[in-house]
Amino acid sequence: MYKFSFQNPTRIEFGIDKEKNMGRYMKEFGAKRVLIVFGSDRIKQSGLFDNVTASLREYGIEFTECSKIKSNPILSKVQEGITIAKKFGADSVLSIGGGSCLDSAKAIAAGSLYDGDVWDFFTGSPVTKALNIFDIMTLAATGSEMNNGGVVTNEKTKQKYPIHGFSLFPKVSVINPQLQTTISCDYLVYSAADIIAHSIEGYFTASIQPELINLQIEANIKTVIRTTEILLQNPNNLDARGEFAWAATLALNGLTYLGTAGFSYPNHMIEHAMSAICDVPHGAGLSVVMPAWMTWYHDRNPKQFQRFAKEIFGLSTAEQGIEALRAWFNKIGTPTTLEQLNINQQDLKLIVDNAAQNAIDWQMSDIYSKQVIANILNLAK
Repeated sequence: MYKFSFQNPTRIEFGIDKEKNMGRYMKEFGAKRVLIVFGSDRIKQSGLFDNVTASLREYGIEFTECSKIKSNPILSKVQEGITIAKKFGADSVLSIGGGSCLDSAKAIAAGSLYDGDVWDFFTGSPVTKALNIFDIMTLAATGSEMNNGGVVTNEKTKQKYPIHGFSLFPKVSVINPQLQTTISCDYLVYSAADIIAHSIEGYFTASIQPELINLQIEANIKTVIRTTEILLQNPNNLDARGEFAWAATLALNGLTYLGTAGFSYPNHMIEHAMSAICDVPHGAGLSVVMPAWMTWYHDRNPKQFQRFAKEIFGLSTAEQGIEALRAWFNKIGTPTTLEQLNINQQDLKLIVDNAAQNAIDWQMSDIYSKQVIANILNLAK
């Protein structure tokens, strides 16, 4: 294993009704005034908002709201949230939703203690402090509940960039599988693709990859495949829902990258451009990019791709494993072609240009030139 340092300060509270203890959890960290960040009013219609705010009131925590966070969260909404948080004097943010809400909340938490433009943190300025961050996950996909990163799109510049900083680890994250039973089939399968993408980036690209990490990643991917199929038939299966949610967390909380080295995130680099230009759901974009990228890349690491085929699908060759993944995506109903995303030739040119800039920013342009990116995406037609 390659040398590493590891610390993950996030506390996970997993289980039914854990969200009803949110006030107590937040009080432990001195919360007094909180900005609640969420998407639609569904959390109010379902009673979730009332349950959470009742707990906040019980512990004397005042709150205000920033709502209408969208999938593929945008900078202007983050800026709106910062304005609200500063005016309210918030000391904490509480995200109730999926990864888009939490990524927005993280950026709001950083920007609320900063006098400059929060976009600075997405373009190189370090995050040194932030409001305390808490969350209740209603959708499992991004793993943002147990890591220190987030992604936001600057809708003016069409840049979809990440933000990172140790202070962006949530203090407490609540995962109640029951809250995720109403997720649509579309977003369930998009989430499955996102989790698999988080799992394979290092698995396929790392120059140093410990056997233990291989086994963990393979177990995670097989869990996602198994539980997705169960949930498509029975969305209320809480055992499958819980395993799916925990697989999402494990895919990007740092554990599956310990002792690895020399890895990169090409699928996310390309998909960030795709959703920045066309605003496609992130997981849907990834299910299109992944088989195409794997087809282009597999000769660079043939043994690992053969291993993937054998361990995940019981097949012999890299090509068979790639086709099996594509077939599984088709089976569950997440797209595998640009046409399914309604991406035309003009869009494609803009995506390639955007991704080529991402490759420069992510220090991957030695491999991923504009022509290479175009070649990969042409495999997704």
